Amino acid sequence: MRPQRKSPRGMRGVVAIEFALLAIPLCTLLFGIAEFGHAFYQYNTIVKSVRDATRLLSTYDPTDTTDYPLAQAKCLAVSGTQDCSGTPLVEGLTVNMVVVCDQVNTTGCTGQYKNVQTTPAAETINLVEVTITGYPYAQITGWFGLNGMKFGDISCVMRQVL
Repeated sequence: MRPQRKSPRGMRGVVAIEFALLAIPLCTLLFGIAEFGHAFYQYNTIVKSVRDATRLLSTYDPTDTTDYPLAQAKCLAVSGTQDCSGTPLVEGLTVNMVVVCDQVNTTGCTGQYKNVQTTPAAETINLVEVTITGYPYAQITGWFGLNGMKFGDISCVMRQVL
């Protein structure tokens, strides 16, 4: 006996049902990849801007209050320019999130910054640390309930050339 074939009319809608069953996990996977890529982009952008701000401050003497570009470095970390013109590099980033720790500025420092003593004890290596604290991740899809998630502190430390 030969198996009976189903008529094309009896098979209508099967492909649509199979697609509907696969579309939900595939869309979830696609949006998850996009969300992860967006988070990686934001984190990488902040890391680079913090590094640029630290590099700027590493070439100045923090005890020279007339020439030390503290405000310019904070603007550089947030907007990529020294005069805070333009929009922030990533959504939600503000100058208030930038903390600078060096030989003179210690407000908001968590204690990780310290002048490293060399031998002999009379010599000191001055360091500058720029940190972005409390940056809230700005999600793109809204599917994963990541509102309120904050990146950990993003910081860079360099030696100040005096």
